Amino acid sequence: MSKALVAYFSAEGTTKRVAERLAGSIGADLHEIAPKVPYTRADLNWQDKHSRSSVEMNDRSARPEIASRVADMARYDVVFVGFPVWWYREPSIIDTFMELYDFTGKTVIPFATSGGSQIGQSGANMQALAGGAKVEAGRRFGSNASERELADWASRWL
Repeated sequence: MSKALVAYFSAEGTTKRVAERLAGSIGADLHEIAPKVPYTRADLNWQDKHSRSSVEMNDRSARPEIASRVADMARYDVVFVGFPVWWYREPSIIDTFMELYDFTGKTVIPFATSGGSQIGQSGANMQALAGGAKVEAGRRFGSNASERELADWASRWL
């Protein structure tokens, strides 16, 4: 059995709850990808083109700083990476996370939360940042995804 990590970024708590359910259902370690400077409600206003999230998402080179690192990434074979869908892709802080570590030989599986937007090209975007890893296409879940649904989905990589 592979040693798994569930790493997640959650802006408003939805992805956190899904990540906790996933980690609990598969016996994985859990790590929050928290920004060094937390996002405020104004920062998350996607309707304001000058909000922090809008500015970051319009600049593909934006790399928000992360508050803490995974203590020992080398011990994990499988890394599930969760995030809310922003502008039909992964938030820029996920790009920061993907560039922080050597994922060589690891399987990385994106999972996203959204009320309706799909995960888009997030897997391909993340693969481009994690040479040497096998990054899967991933899947979007609703906020009410059950432990059973999450465990069944994750079982193919464990």
